[in-house]
Amino acid sequence: MDSHELLEAARFQCVRYETRPVLDREGAPVPDLASAWIWIDNPEQLNSYTTDAVKEIILAFRRASMDRSVVAVVFTATGTRAFCTGGNTAEYAERYAGQPQEYRQYMRLFNDMVTAILECDKPVINRVNGMRVAGGQEIGMACDFTLASDLAVFGQAGPKHGSAPEGGSTDFLHLYVGWARGIESAVLCRLWSAHTAKRLGLVNEIYPVLEVDGELIPNPTVITDRWVDRAGNIVYGQALQGDDLTAGKQLLRTGKIDLRRLDEGVQALITDILYLMPECTIKTIESMRKKKKEH
Repeated sequence: MDSHELLEAARFQCVRYETRPVLDREGAPVPDLASAWIWIDNPEQLNSYTTDAVKEIILAFRRASMDRSVVAVVFTATGTRAFCTGGNTAEYAERYAGQPQEYRQYMRLFNDMVTAILECDKPVINRVNGMRVAGGQEIGMACDFTLASDLAVFGQAGPKHGSAPEGGSTDFLHLYVGWARGIESAVLCRLWSAHTAKRLGLVNEIYPVLEVDGELIPNPTVITDRWVDRAGNIVYGQALQGDDLTAGKQLLRTGKIDLRRLDEGVQALITDILYLMPECTIKTIESMRKKKKEH
């Protein structure tokens, strides 16, 4: 069979590309089928993407899209602190500050990265292992499904830090959470907990990842066990206050993060996709993606 990769011999240095077995409903690997995992690999800088990383992400999605054995693509990152915090600010300062034409060309690459996700011929799952902020939020929303650690946070940083969220959030955010919440996030840059993000419809599912004394517990810094306050306001997912927040942060520091439950959720979703008709599945996804592309 012919290869349709753009750069067949591409070697990845800023991202990791790997394939993993797809499991059937009994938990057995399915011969000749796989999931493709694309990892942003810059944990020391909270998985911010450099120009070279953007190029590699485009090529990685192209590779996964063209691989006939791939059932689904998982877009994630190394470590437990962040999925992605957007563009690499050190590189911005060195290469792009004060050079608008150079920055325009960089943004063309960024838009090509978003397009590579939206045009992928396989369902795309965003596995959110930590912060999904700024440009990370934008490329995450380009994906079809989002499964997240319940310690993850979601949001924008643009107007607070001298930029505008024009890489996707002004296009996609209100499609997920509505106008009022969308403009609140894009303009005011308020971060949402994973619990709030799920309540608002930004993510499909969240999973406890904090292990304390051998037991997985929900995020101890947010309200996870009630939905309304005495005034009738929804408070589920909001940060705790005062002594409760201090105690929650202390508990967070004493535990360790185990992403096993998140990975099980990702694998279960891939198994669900496995039992669908592939062409009907991607046709449905492509039609759903039209709303994002229209914006």
